[in-house]
Amino acid sequence: MAEAAVMSEEPGKVVSCPLWARLSWMTFFCVLPTVAVLIFNMTRAADYVGSDNDDAMRLVQVRDLLAGQSWFDLTQTRLGLDGTLMHWSRLIDLPLAALISLFEPIAGAERAEMIALAIWPLLLVTPLLATMGLAGRRIGGPQCMHFCLGLTAILAMTGNRFQAGAIDHHNVQLVLAATMAAMVVDQQYKAVSFGIAGAAAALAVAIGVETTPFVAVVGLVVAILWAWEGRVFAAPAFAFGLTLAATVSAAFFLTVPPRLYGVVTCDDLSITFLSLSATSGILLALAAMAASRLGRLWRFAVLGAEGLIVAGLLLGIAPECLRDPFADLDPLLHDLWLDGVIEAQSLLSIAVRRPAALGTFYFPGLFAITICMWRIWRGERAGLHLNLLVLVAVNWCIALMQVRGAIFANLIGILPISLLLVDLRSRWQESTRRLRAFLAYLLAILASVPAVWAVAGELAVNGVGEMAANGQKSADRCYSSAAMADLRKIKPTLIVDPSNMGASILRFTEHRALSAPYHRNPQGMLAELRIGLAAPDESAPMLKALGEPVLAFCADDPQTAMIVKREPKGLYGRLAEGEIPDFLEPLPVTAGTGVKLFRLKANILPQVAE
Repeated sequence: MAEAAVMSEEPGKVVSCPLWARLSWMTFFCVLPTVAVLIFNMTRAADYVGSDNDDAMRLVQVRDLLAGQSWFDLTQTRLGLDGTLMHWSRLIDLPLAALISLFEPIAGAERAEMIALAIWPLLLVTPLLATMGLAGRRIGGPQCMHFCLGLTAILAMTGNRFQAGAIDHHNVQLVLAATMAAMVVDQQYKAVSFGIAGAAAALAVAIGVETTPFVAVVGLVVAILWAWEGRVFAAPAFAFGLTLAATVSAAFFLTVPPRLYGVVTCDDLSITFLSLSATSGILLALAAMAASRLGRLWRFAVLGAEGLIVAGLLLGIAPECLRDPFADLDPLLHDLWLDGVIEAQSLLSIAVRRPAALGTFYFPGLFAITICMWRIWRGERAGLHLNLLVLVAVNWCIALMQVRGAIFANLIGILPISLLLVDLRSRWQESTRRLRAFLAYLLAILASVPAVWAVAGELAVNGVGEMAANGQKSADRCYSSAAMADLRKIKPTLIVDPSNMGASILRFTEHRALSAPYHRNPQGMLAELRIGLAAPDESAPMLKALGEPVLAFCADDPQTAMIVKREPKGLYGRLAEGEIPDFLEPLPVTAGTGVKLFRLKANILPQVAE
């Protein structure tokens, strides 16, 4: 059993402690406060589902699976004009469905959902802490492990990815990213570590292809290590390549229906990502078997040839996947939807729209990148810091284009930051200028925590709580169960709704929703936007073309407010002023909710049809 030598309290005496015991105890002590804070937040939450639209839509997808929808059928039949084929993986639906099924016999359907949605994010905190703690132990010993555990616990507690009800796939991807990082920093080159990294890389791609750049960089790091080290690294490289190919193949055949085997898509696990991942893994494994005894230059030549093969495969199968995935979206969707999606915004967009969040998204990762570059320049464990630099920088560069990469950069950035904190702590304890050394140590800790930047940004730009209060207002009045109560009294039909309301309609009612914020439903979103922008007399035939829908209007919805501002004389602009066109009949609504409901008047329908 691997053991770590640690200093006892008695000077000069060294005792041994099993590595698993150190990890277990430190994980326990970090999990305890994390769980306490998460439970505290859960008891204060207004809903048992996370605040993100994706959390609600994931629950709808899980419910459909439990209700008998085919494992291979991801169509959301109640979304859009004719249903919408979602691109989310069943690999996340499965454990959620299992947890709900486990608790339903003893707690009932709704309470089973509450329990499952509370437990699932908490279950993920432990592997996140364990892998980050292991990574810290591998790169810097027990003290570095302690810093990694502490900073990771703070990240989990203060972010929204591991809060109760957060059932979207991003928290699982963070665990997989931490796993990959912990395995590839194994300086003993254990084959099992790199085999685990290959499996984690494949699962990350299968669950959500937005992690593909990070997975590709992890694969590149492993490949370059093999090319540099040769026979010493043959077994790890073979293990990584083999498990990558095997796991992604298994995920493909377990989750993709046979009718879609040959269909090229760029937003989910398809023949595109199967071919690229499996081919890369097989080529690396073959190279490790056959070329590890060659000279270093020859190994790099083999690696270059394999890279050309993979690049040619990508250009041959799916060159369209090299383009901006949203390049074909209608400009109206860019203006009134995508540009408002926080996780899809760029650095420049964040600077203009949400300057208070700049520090949270970008400074901890930049701090980690700076540390790595400084260490490399000084020649301090340059190889390790080069690997860490690449892992952090790829996510940080992604965040420059789409801020969704920032949390991955902040997470992996904990590793080089923790190494620095170990040094700063030692200098503080040994320095004669203790105050200066302590301030440097304290400032480094504060600069490492995204939540510190979040508070500072809010204080500097908005004042504490202003943006959160506005967001909660629109959620309570437009998307909550209470806001949907009046819709539940109406016979199921198509609801013309703002996109942010779509997931709530599907979750709380039996209605169909025309719009929800998903790029695979562009026609539904466009239809709703055009109805809201059109002059009232032009919007009537557009509504009638949808059959006999109900129009759901909520002035507090941010997208609706944008439409009103853009076209004050449009349908939504008139409704916002309290003017109801002659062809609309208001439906009874509960006082105090923000949702107003309308349908086409029966005596107007023939005239509209003409």
